Amino acid sequence: MSGARSDLIEARLALGWLIGGEWRAHPARFLATALAIAVGVALGFAVHLVNGSALSAFGGAVRAVGGAADLSIRASAPLGFDEALYGAAARAEGVRDASPVVSLDARGERGRITLLGLDVIRAARVTPSLIGLAPRGPDTTNNDGFDPDALFLSRAAQAALNVQPGETLQLTANGRSARFRVAGSLPGVPEGQAIGVIDIASAQWRFDRLGRLDRIDLSLVDRAAAESALRPLLPAGTTLVSTETEEAQGSALSRAYRVNLDMLALVALLTGGFLVFSAQSLSVARRLRAFALVRTLGLPRRGVVAAVALEGLLIGLIGASAGLLAGYGLASLALRWFGGDLGAGYFRGAAAGIVFQPLAALAFFALGLVAALAGSILPARAASRAAPAAALKNSGDLLDPRKPVPWKPALVLLLAGAGAALLPAVANLPVFGFVGMALMLAGGVAGVPFLSRQLLLPLVRRDGGSVPGQLATRHLHGAPGQAATALCGIVASTALMIAMATMVTSFRGAVDEWLGQVLSADLYLRAQASAGFDPPTRDALLAVPGVGTIAFSRQFPLVIEPDRPTVTLIARPVNPARPDGLLTLLGEPVQPKPGTIAAYVSEPASRLYGWKPGDTISLPIGQGTERFTVAGIWRDYARQAGAVILPEADYEALTGDRGRDEAMVTLAPGADERAVQATLIAALPEGTRGAVDVSRPAELRRFALDLFDRSFAVTYVLEGVAILVGLAGVAATVSAQTLARSREFGMLRHLGLTKGQILSMLAREGALLGLVGGIAGVLLGLALAQVLIHVINPQSFNWTMTTRLPIGTIPAVVAALVLAAAGTALLAGRRATHRSAVLAVREDW
Repeated sequence: MSGARSDLIEARLALGWLIGGEWRAHPARFLATALAIAVGVALGFAVHLVNGSALSAFGGAVRAVGGAADLSIRASAPLGFDEALYGAAARAEGVRDASPVVSLDARGERGRITLLGLDVIRAARVTPSLIGLAPRGPDTTNNDGFDPDALFLSRAAQAALNVQPGETLQLTANGRSARFRVAGSLPGVPEGQAIGVIDIASAQWRFDRLGRLDRIDLSLVDRAAAESALRPLLPAGTTLVSTETEEAQGSALSRAYRVNLDMLALVALLTGGFLVFSAQSLSVARRLRAFALVRTLGLPRRGVVAAVALEGLLIGLIGASAGLLAGYGLASLALRWFGGDLGAGYFRGAAAGIVFQPLAALAFFALGLVAALAGSILPARAASRAAPAAALKNSGDLLDPRKPVPWKPALVLLLAGAGAALLPAVANLPVFGFVGMALMLAGGVAGVPFLSRQLLLPLVRRDGGSVPGQLATRHLHGAPGQAATALCGIVASTALMIAMATMVTSFRGAVDEWLGQVLSADLYLRAQASAGFDPPTRDALLAVPGVGTIAFSRQFPLVIEPDRPTVTLIARPVNPARPDGLLTLLGEPVQPKPGTIAAYVSEPASRLYGWKPGDTISLPIGQGTERFTVAGIWRDYARQAGAVILPEADYEALTGDRGRDEAMVTLAPGADERAVQATLIAALPEGTRGAVDVSRPAELRRFALDLFDRSFAVTYVLEGVAILVGLAGVAATVSAQTLARSREFGMLRHLGLTKGQILSMLAREGALLGLVGGIAGVLLGLALAQVLIHVINPQSFNWTMTTRLPIGTIPAVVAALVLAAAGTALLAGRRATHRSAVLAVREDW
């Protein structure tokens, strides 16, 4: 027992000596690797926290507006449904009580709110959280929910409209305006939800909703029986939903964006893992003699692995812990600056507060540990297999330069990645696309030694040249393993940056080109949801001097499936003889089948619902018996969830809706644009002028591209972090490699080279190293970009596009790598050559 205990103590002392000595000798290297892990964990955890907080806020908004009803019958479109359904729903089996609701998007002078019209008696039984409370005081007359002028506002709504109880204000909704008195508050509505409640009769009468409802909230005694009884009662244009299905609908809209951000955030962690591998490989190479010595003294092979693995564990613990703290701070800042949707516009109006997620924190902490451990164990296993006797005299590249570099593993990984990327989506997510990218990334990194030899071969075979140049070329060509170790992190980060830059450039170019095609009018008028262009208003606008033509349109969200995001229904003029006059069709138009109506579906809608030209489909509008023929697929980069265009006349015949909310104005020849714009505003009804936005094509184009850039702002940040981590990696590894070669430099000094020639050699080595890494990263990045553009983007967002290269980014990144590597090698070389040539080689005497 005493012998075993003695061996254990000696092993611990050996491990402590190996680890502690290395940390004391090179503290900056360990801090740099821990920082790389911390950056990856911080970005991943921050993005996940922001996404979770946004979904939580969205769910809170859904529950606040819904009032926590057990089930709701909801209109598929803002046109509502016949209120006769209310009586049948209230008497259905399994239903305890039913509450009719009119829901409107209302605008005041200072802000917008969701305005609900409720039957107070019914709502008190079904959704009591939506019942208003009047303030106590001497003047409490007419403060009840039956007063047609009484308006109850949540705290957020009072702040948005800048009013207090007792004050009056004017609200505009559905193209009508009315004045109300703030009679009290809504204490049951959560913070951050801007909601107002009025009597349902007042809502229907004052906002032109007589005989129409937007939803019926239900309280149940038997959910299964209620669903079975209600479904046969539902007319066309209504759906049976719960809070869960509405939250699922909002989650589905942003899910692809959230998953893509999570994957991009993990890219930084992956790059950090490569940096740990690079740094630990060099550390292991420098300590081969030490490992060989302790092995000859009795330390088993697994002891070497344990020592380096323990180093990786400590790096992971420090980096992951710091990353979680930094990630929480980053998430708080991101919510403040970008909002819960990180600038993408998915959760507008949902005020998100930070929501800590313990399981996510544990998962990212574990990922940080795994990345650090994997980056440490792999080089340790290779070092443990080295023969101690040989290692005592050789600490150089373990790869024999006379042997060919293996290339088959890299090719297998690349082909496997390409094959995985061709597989279909899983649950509408590009799972295999990301798997394919990971395999291709691993294959690209594994192929760096082979690629570096092939790229350097012409320089090696070239006759002549300076001595420093020949030495630099032959050193890199003869030790491709060292080059691969130094470049693995930078190749990974560069490849992912080039891939993302190519995708963003392609996407932005496609959007810009598409905007040039669709923005063909001179002026655009858009009424907010609270306003609109009724027939008299449209006639007044058409009579404005200087107006050539006006194409009016109507658009609103349409629920096709309750748990999917809403499709945008657009009614606009369409010329059957030339339907692509206002559309960018993909392919030739199809004539509608007899007895059907032409419908033009957007590319995302086609991909989401499997609609093809010539298919017969049904839409929840009108009486629900109408059939539509998909007459064409049109390109649309504005609506990720899809859109459907119906000819204006057919839409009006189906719905009876004569309202319009957009107008595309073409001016008469010679008309003054500003004068016509002012006259158009003056021709609007006085109560709706402030709710109509007028824009020019250039303004809309600039706004759309600014929105695009905001939605990709986080992507740009992740790209920048990845390349900075990669540059730090190449700087650290080049510096470490250079400092470890002091004996070699001493030998070269003995052979007659000057310090200047050695520094020139190192600068050229660094430049060649950066050039090889840049070329490898660009080639791999362009391959990964094809997966992003043609697989992940269509499967995530249902948009297609052609590849456009970021011409300015590619040479800039390569030049930055060359300069960073050359500069780092030169600075490290000054330190390495500072020692005496005699002292540098004395170990060989």
